[in-house]
Amino acid sequence: MSANTSPEPPALPPRLLEPVPVIGVIAVGWLIAVLLAFTVPCLHDWRPTTVAGLGVGLLGTSIFLLQRRAARRGDRGAQQGLT
Repeated sequence: MSANTSPEPPALPPRLLEPVPVIGVIAVGWLIAVLLAFTVPCLHDWRPTTVAGLGVGLLGTSIFLLQRRAARRGDRGAQQGLT
């Protein structure tokens, strides 16, 4: 009996490995926050934060999509595991 053996955890289901639904839900959440910040008068203090959050989310999503496209093309400098 070896002391270093540990059971392997089961693999995650494919639907939990897909990042697109997570990105979509978070983007919709930021969009709702922006709409509320610009339509509800008492939430006007949220405007800079919500617009910045939406912008950072768009930037991150675009970088993710570019990296995934590069990985699918087989580019040398692309991240691995984004297929």
